[in-house]
Amino acid sequence: MAETGMDTLAAVVADLDRRGYSEHFAVDGNCLRALGSGHRFAPRDVIIRDYVRFEGISDPDDMSIVYAMESRSGTRGVLVDAFGVYADPAISAFLEEVEIHRGRLVRAAERSQP
Repeated sequence: MAETGMDTLAAVVADLDRRGYSEHFAVDGNCLRALGSGHRFAPRDVIIRDYVRFEGISDPDDMSIVYAMESRSGTRGVLVDAFGVYADPAISAFLEEVEIHRGRLVRAAERSQP
């Protein structure tokens, strides 16, 4: 996701949707639940293919992360969480057990100005 213009959460999610990450995920207990299909996946059954972390320079409310995830059975989608003090502990615990392939950080200074 190193393309230019990928400087907002909405732009990254839209790009991932175009690339086939069309499912939306939520962590439910110790499993990842696909909100559209209802399928559930254990941590060992999913891989984080990519992630983008957005970090505000001075505003902790401006910290979030979007994960591009794929199940071993081929279901692809996104999981969004806050980053830092507002992160969901259930998501953090689940992701500790998930394989990560790559990711990047977008700082507020990198974002295009209106």
